[in-house]
Amino acid sequence: MTLEAKTIQTDYDRPASLDAPRAPRAGSRTNFEKWAWLFMRFSGMLLVILAIGHMFIMLAWDEGVHRIDASFVAARWSQPFWQVWDPTMLWLAELHGANGLRTVIADYTRSDRTRFWLNALLLISVIVVLVLGTYALLTFGE
Repeated sequence: MTLEAKTIQTDYDRPASLDAPRAPRAGSRTNFEKWAWLFMRFSGMLLVILAIGHMFIMLAWDEGVHRIDASFVAARWSQPFWQVWDPTMLWLAELHGANGLRTVIADYTRSDRTRFWLNALLLISVIVVLVLGTYALLTFGE
C-alpha cells in the first residue's frame, strides 16, 4: 500500500516551473517586473526622505502644529519648493502603493479573469486618486 499526497491538478494551482524546473523560461521583451522591482526600491528610499522631511518641517520646525491652518498651507503651496515636494510625494506614494498591491494581486489571485478585473479596479482607483490629489494640490487657495 502506497500513500500519495493529494494534489490539485488545475493549471492555476500548479506553477509551470514545478513540472519542468530546468526548462528554459519564455523570455520577456520589456523586463517590466525588473523595472517595477527597481521602482519599488528607489521610490521607497525617496519616500522615506520625503516623508521624514515633511514630518520634520510640519511638526518640529518653528512652532510645530500650532502654526498650521488654511492660510499657512496656502502660503506654503504658493512657493515653488512645495509645489514640487507635495505632488512628488503624492505621486510616488500612490504609484509605490499601487505597484505593491499589483504584486499582491498577482501573487494571490488564481484566475486570470479575477486578476484582470482587480488590476482594472486598481488602475481606475490610482487614476482617480492621482487626478483628484494633483488637482487639490495645484488649485488650493485659488
